[in-house]
Amino acid sequence: MVANNKTNVDKALKALKDRNIYAEYVDNADQAREKVSSMVSNSSTVGIGGSITVQELDLENLLLNKDCIVFWHWHGTNQEEQDAIRRKAMTADFYICSSNALTLDGKLVNIDGTGNRVGAMVFGPRRVLIIVGVNKLTENLDTAMERIKTKACPPNARRLNKNTPCAETDQCPDCSSPHRMCNVTTIIEGKPGSIDLNVLIVGEELGY
Repeated sequence: MVANNKTNVDKALKALKDRNIYAEYVDNADQAREKVSSMVSNSSTVGIGGSITVQELDLENLLLNKDCIVFWHWHGTNQEEQDAIRRKAMTADFYICSSNALTLDGKLVNIDGTGNRVGAMVFGPRRVLIIVGVNKLTENLDTAMERIKTKACPPNARRLNKNTPCAETDQCPDCSSPHRMCNVTTIIEGKPGSIDLNVLIVGEELGY
């Protein structure tokens, strides 16, 4: 990780823009919610990736108050229902999620267990918004992976009651557990060709 200061935020913003990814900065969660409200049209369909950041910002209620139809698999009661919601989310008008890490040279690094979130980040929805708290900024790819393996995956495994070594030790032994969550790794290095990709950096710590 790097120091959470405006200099590093500015580096990341410039790097994203140099990679043809539209990026903005807001100071706090309230401003982030205002930005989301201005970006998402009333009555849109909106997919949400598994995201503590989205939950902390209470974006679902904001969207429902705009008469949006929200697809969030966390509301599914079983695997079949959750997968059906995931597929609807991947073809929504708008998709909102976070990123596990953002490097100062503008790379968005993510690890998924199922792959629906990282898939929707790059293809499917017409518009994608990735919301990143300043705690997700890292120096480079190596520190991004270290952050994900030690700061993101362990608490997420505990939240989901996964029986993985990282849930016990906060360290990653590259396990072969059937509950393993590190199944799909993606690095977005430039704007995907078929979507309108936006990144919003928030000057607060959000999510894992």
